[in-house]
This record gives sequence, C-alpha cells and structure tokens, in this order.
Amino acid sequence: MVDHRQRHTDDWLAHFTRRGHRAPRPLAAGVEGAVYRLGEGLVAKVWSGRPPADLELSRRVHADIARHPLPFATPEILDSEVHDGVLVTYERELTGSPFRAEPATTSAERDLPAAETAALLTVLRALATVPGTEAMRGLTVQGDDRPLWRDRTRFPDALAALVRRATRRHGDVLAAHVPGLAETVRRVVDSLTALPDSPVTAIHGDLVPPNLHVDDTGRPTAVLDFGFFTTAGDPAFEAAVTAAVWDMHGPHARHHTATLTRLFARELGHRPETLALYQAAYALTTYDLFSSDGDDGHFHWCAALLGGQRATSTR
Repeated sequence: MVDHRQRHTDDWLAHFTRRGHRAPRPLAAGVEGAVYRLGEGLVAKVWSGRPPADLELSRRVHADIARHPLPFATPEILDSEVHDGVLVTYERELTGSPFRAEPATTSAERDLPAAETAALLTVLRALATVPGTEAMRGLTVQGDDRPLWRDRTRFPDALAALVRRATRRHGDVLAAHVPGLAETVRRVVDSLTALPDSPVTAIHGDLVPPNLHVDDTGRPTAVLDFGFFTTAGDPAFEAAVTAAVWDMHGPHARHHTATLTRLFARELGHRPETLALYQAAYALTTYDLFSSDGDDGHFHWCAALLGGQRATSTR
C-alpha cells in the first residue's frame, strides 16, 4: 500500500533549532503533515499541500472547538509562519498516547475492546455537542475546489453536491471497479437530498486511531488532526465515517465496521440506513484523494465498500 505520510527531515529540525528551540524532535507524521515536539508544551506542524490562505479560517475553527467545554483537549494554533513556501503552525502539545500509531495496523482481535468502543462513544457524544459555526461551513474538504457549504443551507444537500463533483473527477476509474457506479451515484444523491433536517455540529471527519489520544486507563485525553474532512454537519455522518475508518485494513476490518455501525446506531440513536448512506457518500467523495489512477489502498477500500453495499433510500 502506498504511504502518503509526510516525512520528517533534518532540515526542519535545524530550522526549529535556529528559532531557539533547544532539542526539537520528530513526534508524528500523517497525510496532512509532520509534527515536531519543541518542548515547553509546544509542537510545530509542517503542513503538506495546504495553502497558507486557509490558515486564518483553520485558526477560527480550532478556536470555535477549543472554547467549547469538552472532556478532552483539541488543538489550538498559537502562531504560524511560512518557511520556504511551506506553512508551519505552532500549537500546544496534546497529552496522551494514540490507540495505535498506524491506522492500518489494528488489533488482530475480532472483538474490539470495551475500553476502545467506550472511548469512541465519549468522543462522538462530545463532538455532537459543539455547534457548527460559520467558520466550519467555510472549510473545503480535502480534494475539493470550494467550501462544502457554498450555496447550500443543509448538510445533506451540500454533501450530495460534493458527491456529484467528486465522481466527475475520476469517476471513469472508479467505474472500472464498481459495477453500476452511475446508478449508485444517483441513488446516493437522491437519498441524501431526501434526508430530513438534522442538528448541525462540529465534524472531525477523520477519527482514526492515531487521531484519538487516551491515558493509561483508556480515557480520551485529546482529539487532533482536524482538517481532512472537517466541516459542520450531521453528527450521524461523524458516527458513520468513524465506524468505517476506525479499522480500514485490519484482519477483521469488515466485522469491526459492522460492529461499530450497529453500536453507534443503538447508542447514539442514528438510523442504520442513514449511517450506511453516509458511508457510501464518504467513499464516493474520497476515493481519489491519494491517486487519480486507482493505484492505492484507499481507492480499493472505497471501491470495496461501494461494491459491497447498497445505499438505502430514505424516501
């Protein structure tokens, strides 16, 4: 599987040393950038592929979330710079340790530990209490060319428009792997636009194991890396995506997705049909984010998800 993480480099360590940080060291790396620990409760994030023009909006979104009382910490951007054309943000360091360092290397256990599912429910319930803000509505999800909510007043309608745009990008490549793709797209779009109004809350959009930190007891201490699919939207979308991406490639990935989907439907009051619909929409809007030719693991995961389920109409 292709590795899309940004790599740590000695050049960045030297840069942070020149800025007066005594012993910077690599901390983590992901799709959106590489993080360095600077000491004194501060980290630096070196972004990849994110234009500096988004910075003020991102700062506002982080502030909107951080000012809301939550049982865990979230990022706050304290300062920023552009060095050699690359955006660097300086943020407070978040505590705890990730469930797993790699989203693809999940536990071989068929049944997810109770502490893990309890932590996920805590995070989903808490984020669903954070009201969606204008700054969140102004964000552009990765891979798209405009704010998700532009010219839309409802989240399902905004997501349906995104499905149309995304499947126009490289839909021919996806169609080669998903029989009846055109009908699937039509059904998903129709079902999204038929959804009733729902609360509009903060959506993280990428709650994978490295982005959820816990303490030694399994209690969530921090949620990080907002931005990949962060927006304002239906909390059922957050639950659906989390169930699908928490274990994408492990030996029991399908079982874990099905288990979490049922759990979230039961404990959070979401309709199973709506969760399945949002999972299909997520696959249709992210399938080409890492390559345009279908030659990566995420593409094949999306294709398998779409080929293995029917998006249920909500009419």
